Amino acid sequence: MGLIAASIKEKLEKAFNPTQLDVIDESHKHAGHAGAEAHAAKYGQKPGSGESHFHVIIASETLTPMNRLARHRAVMDVLADLMIERVHALRLEVVVG
Repeated sequence: MGLIAASIKEKLEKAFNPTQLDVIDESHKHAGHAGAEAHAAKYGQKPGSGESHFHVIIASETLTPMNRLARHRAVMDVLADLMIERVHALRLEVVVG
């Protein structure tokens, strides 16, 4: 697990004490994407290797009572600093039930 993925995991564990948390680096799937290329260039990396695109799957009792929009906002608030500077795209899946 790379440094950014580890940081995402650490922040979400601290904020939500999840029962399930998967942080999947999908940067390789976006190697030809203009945003991924710009991100890689900014950080001196090869496109597709820059920890720029992630899929997060999270389940937490803290998030369960919230509606879908509130869940996404809560997660994005926790990851705000990374989203501004280091992460180009985040696909978020909140598991409830």
